[in-house]
Amino acid sequence: MTKLYTLLVPALFAFTISVDAQADVIPTPAGEIKMTPVLHATMVLEWQGKTIYIDPYGGADKFSGFNDADLVIITHAHGDHLNKETLSGLDLSESHLVAPQSVVDELGDIEFSKVTAMNIMEKKELLGLQIEAVPMYNLPDDESSRHKRGWGNGYVLTIAGVRIYISGDTEDIPEMRDLKEIDYAFVCMNLPYTMTVESAADAVLEFKPKVVYPFHFRGQDGFSDVEKFKEIVSADRSIEVRLRDWYPGD
Repeated sequence: MTKLYTLLVPALFAFTISVDAQADVIPTPAGEIKMTPVLHATMVLEWQGKTIYIDPYGGADKFSGFNDADLVIITHAHGDHLNKETLSGLDLSESHLVAPQSVVDELGDIEFSKVTAMNIMEKKELLGLQIEAVPMYNLPDDESSRHKRGWGNGYVLTIAGVRIYISGDTEDIPEMRDLKEIDYAFVCMNLPYTMTVESAADAVLEFKPKVVYPFHFRGQDGFSDVEKFKEIVSADRSIEVRLRDWYPGD
């Protein structure tokens, strides 16, 4: 399967200019990162022979075209992020997990080669990249919150100097607005779980990533209006909005 996937790379690269592309190439001084949307908040990053799964969800078959994960990063313990059914179908024998303690506590019989629990504001160096755990939570941050501060993590990954923000499930929180020097941002927007399109766009306009991907945009009432998000954010011509197919088949 790996050989077949290698043959398909030129074709995937050709589609990076399309709104419906299923893979993008992110340049770095130390080689390209290939980012493939999988489903909802799930993506695969490939760089220098390393494969990283972010919030693997949707069934193990969705990862059959990729190498086994060297690194699995999970934001929090809800089932569309910590998905035990998907994890149980993957070969994790050589995979290192990075996750908040709340996720580690829920793993049960799912085993990784190594597990690193991270608290918000911690930084780790793993596999040649830096991982910083950043806050993700709902407002108000009280007992009614679906995501309390410190229970889950957003992440900033720094790969060869390129800074990639992964929001996790968050609302428009001050810590997101205070992010600095973000090159690529993946920002959620779905009600009632995270935030509105307008809130997400306003936050992005403040922290000003070079490129932003709306993702995690299916909520109780269907899909959020990512075209509206793009319209609002595109008022700042320094920010590129990339719409990709995070819900193939829907």
